[in-house]
Amino acid sequence: MKILVTGGAGFIGSEFVRQGIEKGLEIVVVDKITYAGDLKRLEKIQDKISFYKTDITNKEFLEHIFEKEKPDVVVHWAAESHVDRSILDATPFIDTNVKGTQILLDCAKKYKIQKFINIATDEVYGDLGEEGQFFEHTPLNPSSSYSVSKTSADMLGRAYLRTFDLPVITVRPSNNYGFWQYPEKLLPVVIIKALNNQKIPIYGQGLNIREWLYVSDCANGVFNIIEKAKIGEIYNIGSGQERRNIDVVKTVLKIMGKSEDLIEFVKDRLGHDFRYSLNFDKIQNELDWKPTVMFDEGMEKTVKWYLDNIDWVNNKMQILQDYWKKAY
Repeated sequence: MKILVTGGAGFIGSEFVRQGIEKGLEIVVVDKITYAGDLKRLEKIQDKISFYKTDITNKEFLEHIFEKEKPDVVVHWAAESHVDRSILDATPFIDTNVKGTQILLDCAKKYKIQKFINIATDEVYGDLGEEGQFFEHTPLNPSSSYSVSKTSADMLGRAYLRTFDLPVITVRPSNNYGFWQYPEKLLPVVIIKALNNQKIPIYGQGLNIREWLYVSDCANGVFNIIEKAKIGEIYNIGSGQERRNIDVVKTVLKIMGKSEDLIEFVKDRLGHDFRYSLNFDKIQNELDWKPTVMFDEGMEKTVKWYLDNIDWVNNKMQILQDYWKKAY
């Protein structure tokens, strides 16, 4: 099996690629290498993959890749993914997540791929109060420019499935964390700022709730879907590990032996969703998948990785400092 992976130099995509190589699969990586993409994530396996640097909105070059590589499966991870950045400027999100997905679907249709795994997000459902869960049949109700763009990509896949009988399977994972995450997201920001004894900005009162899924579990879940799922299905990939943002921060500070005095509450994010919670009974019951890394273990592993790989983070600090000034 040959798999074309978009966004394969990104945080989650690179974990999927590394697992694919371990499984002995042929992997073709397509990545634009934006600020969040990094070939360092693939350094140990670079001689075992085919890599193309391009924007997924470049239809002519994408068609060249499909023509040359003739992939059996497409796994579409590529996306602009940071809500805060979508508030500052939504344009890149529409370009990559909507137009890029449409062009990729057209290529998949033209070259008759066997499966198209369309990676969405739990944020397509909108948000919840203290009670309830999102099921695969829950109506989509996105709140931010980011989640609207991902919902558009999600539904484009469903439209191509119906209109053209394209073999699409839709995947909606919860909030991923773990090794190699670009340090603009909550967890690496907390680790880096705590390490430097800097104030840690927390939106509102830190009461917003997310479901935390370890990145290796997410990638493994997608492999289960490729191997076992029927064309046209939708799968939530969750963990059941829900935590308030403030509790995540306190957990990290405890692991690092840092004071909670570093916490600084800042003005809340515009349109901030309160809670996400996925029901993932379907993937458990139909495909025999379940998460293996629970929250406390995953947090310990993640903090240790960042401390052991602080040089990688430090190389990105100038760009990060400029962004943090805008965001907080």
